[in-house]
Amino acid sequence: MTVPVDVLVLCTGNSARSILGEALFNRLGKGRVRAFSAGSNPAGRVHPAALQLLEREGHDIAGLRSKSWSEFTHPGGPPIDIVVTVCGNAAGEACPAFPGRAVRAHWGLADPAAVDSGATAEDEAFARTYELLRRRVDAFLALPFEGMPPAELQAELDAIGRMEGSA
Repeated sequence: MTVPVDVLVLCTGNSARSILGEALFNRLGKGRVRAFSAGSNPAGRVHPAALQLLEREGHDIAGLRSKSWSEFTHPGGPPIDIVVTVCGNAAGEACPAFPGRAVRAHWGLADPAAVDSGATAEDEAFARTYELLRRRVDAFLALPFEGMPPAELQAELDAIGRMEGSA
């Protein structure tokens, strides 16, 4: 049995994009990846539209919650191998030090929770963000990331971050 690669998906509020990323990595990773999400200034709740979308897509939403990145910085926390920021605010913030040598990447996407044009527009924004994240996670999972040297992995993660829809 192989040890999964631990991925932490970060955003400021940990209520939408990072939650979607956590769910996608865990479902599509099929044991190769163990994903978590967190925020620098957590909202304290997961955005209802994110939960509704994940349920529609067949994800298990039990256990998804908005939490601080400080949960992952102490020595007893999971050994984070890869940190992916999905919003501009989190990318520009001074990230905490994680035990070990986590590779960091930025996969910036527009905030679907910022759409303020009614429920239909919000649903479309969340669906678009989900699809863009799914493509990025699929591209990552197509890599032999378990054995890649850190510099090569960094280059691949950076290329994924430049895919369509980057913010």
